[in-house]
Amino acid sequence: MIKKLLLLVVLLSYCGQVQAKCEKSDIISGKLFTDICWDCVLPIVVAHVNLGASSKSWKPSGATDKYLCVCKNSGGIPTVGVATSFWEPARLIEFEFQPGCLSVLNANLGKSVDGGNPNFDRIQQGTRNTNLQGANKGTTFMHYHYYAFPILQILDMFTGFGCSSDGFLDLDVMYFSELDPTWDDDLLAFFINPEAALVSNPIASVACVPDSFASMVHKPIQTLFWCAGSWGNMYPLAGFINGSANLMRQTSLMTAKVLAALHRRGIAWQTMGNDAMCRGQINPMIVKEQYKFTMIYPRPETQSAHGFGEPPIMWEWNRTIPGQGENPIFLIWRWRDCCNLIDITKAL
Repeated sequence: MIKKLLLLVVLLSYCGQVQAKCEKSDIISGKLFTDICWDCVLPIVVAHVNLGASSKSWKPSGATDKYLCVCKNSGGIPTVGVATSFWEPARLIEFEFQPGCLSVLNANLGKSVDGGNPNFDRIQQGTRNTNLQGANKGTTFMHYHYYAFPILQILDMFTGFGCSSDGFLDLDVMYFSELDPTWDDDLLAFFINPEAALVSNPIASVACVPDSFASMVHKPIQTLFWCAGSWGNMYPLAGFINGSANLMRQTSLMTAKVLAALHRRGIAWQTMGNDAMCRGQINPMIVKEQYKFTMIYPRPETQSAHGFGEPPIMWEWNRTIPGQGENPIFLIWRWRDCCNLIDITKAL
């Protein structure tokens, strides 16, 4: 009897640490209209004139200050345009305990027939340990999937030549963490990003305190590139989070790590500033002030967005559903400075 009780305790402990459920988000539905914070597009700035804002919106300090601009049109001819800026809902990122679970697409690659990709095997299951007294102290690991989500282009909004920073015109999976050997290996992530040797220490973490305060007012400190505000230290750029049982903080820090790693690989681009007006620019360092976020699943943020590193206590209330809604999906917003070219033929 004692052995059976011990076995039951072990099984319950294991189930508390590993979430096996593949949740369907049903985002591709009417939720595209009801679960997105449309006011978060604001402010819209045209020729340095603010045409719309809300009490909860803000403009990054590194945004362009131009009135007019010049970019090449589709024919390669330099053309005058009007500087136009706004917050663009551009990417989705979902976090999953179960490998191959695509909640955005309501699909599960882990259910492949014999001979499927071993990267999506259940042996690669993520973990969540909320025992802050144990040796792991809250170690959490989740897989992620990074999607192109050009909803404004899909709805035919802000689609003028010069206001599309990349070539994505539809929902598309851009990155699988299951196929990235650095995501589940701290040592390999260190060798890919050797600057981690300088910033993965207590002193560098203490230096993040000013960034934490600055992030509360949406002004993260760019020079502290390793800091993600109140979320913690981004390095190493791997998927293990220690020292916190707060799922919103854990997945927010993972999001910061993902964006930092994808900037380094040239997959995430800089879309803010004078140099990015004609087209997004590759920048190996994440531009923190360029980003803000809203949760879209399980319970969406529809009234306001939260900034990079902003304390979860300011936005996390009632965002998860224990037992059935613990695989968060975030909508990633980026500030877009673009050159809205003037079509002279239509003007005439």
